[in-house]
Amino acid sequence: MTGEETIVPEDTSLTPEEVAERLRIKKNTVYEMIKRGDLPAYRVGRKLRVLSDAVDTYVRQGQSPESPGNATVATAPLPPAASGANPFPATATPAPGASARAPLPTPFDPWAAPLPGMVLCGQDPLLDILANQMERHPRGTAILRSHVGSFNGLLSLYQGTAHIASAHLWDSDSGQYNIPYIRRLIPGIPTVLIGLVRRMQGFYVAQGNPKNIADWHAFSRSDIRYINRERGCGTRVLLDEKLRQLGIDSQQIAGYRKEVFSHLSVASAIARDEADYGLGTERAARQVSQVDFVPLQKEEYHLVVKKEDFVKPLFQSLLEIIRSAEFRAELRGMGGYDLDGLGEIVAEI
Repeated sequence: MTGEETIVPEDTSLTPEEVAERLRIKKNTVYEMIKRGDLPAYRVGRKLRVLSDAVDTYVRQGQSPESPGNATVATAPLPPAASGANPFPATATPAPGASARAPLPTPFDPWAAPLPGMVLCGQDPLLDILANQMERHPRGTAILRSHVGSFNGLLSLYQGTAHIASAHLWDSDSGQYNIPYIRRLIPGIPTVLIGLVRRMQGFYVAQGNPKNIADWHAFSRSDIRYINRERGCGTRVLLDEKLRQLGIDSQQIAGYRKEVFSHLSVASAIARDEADYGLGTERAARQVSQVDFVPLQKEEYHLVVKKEDFVKPLFQSLLEIIRSAEFRAELRGMGGYDLDGLGEIVAEI
C-alpha cells in the first residue's frame, strides 16, 4: 500500500445497555445514574452514549450504582449546569496525527425536551389524547404509554420506572379517591395530585336489563354471572372495597375469578352473553351495542406526579395542555366525562 494509512480511533462510547452489562446492573439503574449526574452522557439523535473512560473511572472509585455518590466520574471537569457551557464542544480541534471525529452533542438531560420522553401509566382513552397533544406541543415531548392499572401505576412511579401515573382508587374507610393509596404506595416522596375528570362507574347489563340488576346487592345473588377486571385496576379495587363494606364473600360470586383487562372487554362479554353483569365506566357502555348501563358511583380520576418533577418545564407543558381549551373540547366531544375540576391541583401529599 502506498502512502500513509489513516487510522480511525476506536469508538470508546457505550450504549446504556452496554454500560448495564459491564456494571452488571439493570438498564433502568444506568438511566438513574445519568439523571443523577453520576455518569456523563450525550445524545446522538434518539440514542444515548456514555464514554467508556467515565465508566472505568466509576468502577475504579468503587461506588455503588444503587445510591447517589459524590465522586467525580468525568475524565474532565464538567462546568456548572447553570453556565450553559458544553463539556463536549462541537468545534474541538483533533490532536495532531489523529483523524477528525464527529462532534459530540451537549450532555444528556433526562428531563429536557424533546427526548427521551415521559412514561405515563393508565388505561383511559383520554390519556392517548393527552399524549398526542404533548407530542405536538412546542415545548413537549414523546409520551410512552404504559397500559397498567392504577395500583401498578403508582408502584411504577415509586420505583422510578414511570414519570406520571393516573389513578382512580377508592378507599372505603375514608371515602376518598387516591390520597390514601398514594400515602401507602409512594411513602416519603412528596407528590402532586392533578384533577382530570369524574367518571360514572356502574354495571354493564344486557339490553333491557332482563335480570333486573339494580345495585351493589346484586353480588349476593346466585342466579347471575359476573365478569371481573384484573387485580390492581381501579375498578377491581372499587369492587373489592364494596364487597368488604357489604360483608359479601367474593368467592361466592359466580364469575369472580374470570378476569379481563379493559372496560370494553367487560361490555363485550355481556353483549355476547358470556356473563350477566360487569363493572365499568359509562363511556365504554356507549361503545358496545346491546348493552345497557346501570349507574352506581361517580369516581375521581387523577394524575399523580412527584413534586420534584412537577416544577420542571416538561411537566408544566403537560399541565398547560390539560388546562387548554383544545384538550377540554376533545374530552367533551368524547362524552362520558364530567370535566369539572379539570387541571386543578387537588392535593399536595
